[in-house]
Amino acid sequence: MTSLRKLGPSDLEVFPLSLGGNVFGWTADEAQSFAVLDAYTAGGGNFVDTADAYSAWVPGNEGGESETIIGKWFAARGNRSEVVLATKVGAHPQFKGLAAANIRAAAEASLRRLDTDYIDLYYTHYDDPSVPVEEIITTLDGLVREGKVRAIAASNISPERLQESLEFSDRQGLARYVALQPHYNLVSRDTYEGPLQDVASRNGLAAVPYYALASGFLTGKYRPGTKVDSARAEGAGKHLGTERGLRVLAALDEIAEARGAAVATVALAWLAAQPTVAAPIASARTVDQLPALLAVGELTLTDAELSKLTQASA
Repeated sequence: MTSLRKLGPSDLEVFPLSLGGNVFGWTADEAQSFAVLDAYTAGGGNFVDTADAYSAWVPGNEGGESETIIGKWFAARGNRSEVVLATKVGAHPQFKGLAAANIRAAAEASLRRLDTDYIDLYYTHYDDPSVPVEEIITTLDGLVREGKVRAIAASNISPERLQESLEFSDRQGLARYVALQPHYNLVSRDTYEGPLQDVASRNGLAAVPYYALASGFLTGKYRPGTKVDSARAEGAGKHLGTERGLRVLAALDEIAEARGAAVATVALAWLAAQPTVAAPIASARTVDQLPALLAVGELTLTDAELSKLTQASA
């Protein structure tokens, strides 16, 4: 049984792989989404990540489709208390930004779609520098005090604003960010390593990286000369044109073969072993894609394997 990890200083305990809900209502319809959620939880997973904006970018969608599907799944399975649910505020077309009134309205809309009366982990999706951190934190603290949110977190924020937010929480005795969702993977390290990781480490925050598999590139299915039928093929394929991308693939292949593991599992295991990281986020469009993701909880890379991947991705 894979052991759960504590999410920073919170009382939330999570599986070491967070299931990304961005595909629900986009490349996975309701039936496929239910099947993936069922298989993830059956495999021991308990940490589902979504956002109120998913999937507003799809023609005909307005945002909130992923939350709605997850809410229907909770209602059908009666398992809300068994899942650590994360969602985000600030990017929904009708609820842009982090002004106090907007956060409150967006939170109520998310709760309705999710068919629940509380959110376990509530992220600011993108920082909104036009709003003082004092207003953002005070509003989020209000949601925590009302029992609508258990813990708060940030995504896509500068080290300076993150530090400022934490200091304000400490000074005022208000709810404090417990986690950070950065863009971070083997082919995108400078998006987190450095000042942002330093702030997280210094303040005891857990990192929950998104794009953990670089839009699918780190699954190993993208190779020179191959064509992949995927909505993310363009984003993933660009790494094939870089020396680093090819170096990382070669190192992943070698370790995956030696360990009898999937390439995706090795890539996620490297990420899960990095300082501050609690649980990378990866999404699955089909049940077939899940075993390689869930296996991260069982694969511990050796120091030599970690070093090989770190050097290949430098």
